[in-house]
Amino acid sequence: MTATTVRADCAADPAGTLTFDLAPAIGPEAVLLLRRRGAAGTTVRLPLSRTAPGRLRAVLEPSTELPEGRWDAYVEEPGSDRTLTVRPGLRDLRALVDRTPATGTATISSRVPYPTLDGRLAVRCWFRAPHAEAGAVRVGPSGMSAEGVLYGVEAGEGAVVEARLPGKPARVHRVPLTASGEPGGTFSFTLPYAPLATGPVAGDQLWQLWLVPSEDADAVRISRVLDDVWSRDKSFVYPSRPAADGVRATPCYTAENDLCVRLSTRPAKG
Repeated sequence: MTATTVRADCAADPAGTLTFDLAPAIGPEAVLLLRRRGAAGTTVRLPLSRTAPGRLRAVLEPSTELPEGRWDAYVEEPGSDRTLTVRPGLRDLRALVDRTPATGTATISSRVPYPTLDGRLAVRCWFRAPHAEAGAVRVGPSGMSAEGVLYGVEAGEGAVVEARLPGKPARVHRVPLTASGEPGGTFSFTLPYAPLATGPVAGDQLWQLWLVPSEDADAVRISRVLDDVWSRDKSFVYPSRPAADGVRATPCYTAENDLCVRLSTRPAKG
C-alpha cells in the first residue's frame, strides 16, 4: 500500500530556524509544502535533503518570507498528482520559550509548529511591525494591569491604551500608558472594569486592547506571540471579577493570541 501520510519531527533554534525531519523516506526530489490557510495559491516550497537512512530534512530559515497566518504542511512528490499529509511527531520548541528580541528590533516574526485538531501538522506565523508584546497580566478586585515590551515604535506624549468594542457605533475607553520611551522599551497600564460596563451589556462582549504610542501614531494590537504557544485562548485562563451589577469581566486571549477583556452576564462558575 502506498503511504498517504508522513510524520515530521520539528525543532526550533534561538534564531527562529525551524527544521522538519520526515519519515518514512520519500522520493529524492520531494519537497515540503507549506500552504497558507484561506489564501489560495499562497505556497512555500522547502527542499528535502537526506540526513540519514530513511530520514529527510527541510529547513525553514528566518529569512524565508511567510506572511502572518496558519500554514498547513504537505509533501509533494514529482510526477505525482497528489500530496501527502504530514502528521506531527516530536516537537522540540524549548528555544522559543520566553523569546526576547534585541532592543530596537523593528519587525517581530514568530513561527510555531503545532498539531491541528484533526491531527495534521501546521505552522502558526505572526509578522508584526510595530508590535506590543504582552507580558505579565495581573487581576485585581476591580480591574486588570499588564506590562509588556514595545517593538518598532516609541511611546511618547499622549500614549494610551484603548479598550475597543467593535460595533455600530464602536465604543472606546482609554487609560494612561506608562512607558520607558524607547524602541524595545517596556510599558504598563491599569484598566478598571467598571467603565467598560457603563453601556448595555447583552450577552458576551469582547473588548480588544490596543496601544496608541502617541497622539498622531497608529494603534498597535497588544498580543503575546514570542513563545511556543500557538493558541492561548484555552491555555491562559484568568479569574473574573464584578464589573457592574450582573456583569463580570475577565482578561483573556483570543485564538490569535490577542489580549482582550470579556464582559459576560453569565454567573461565575463555582
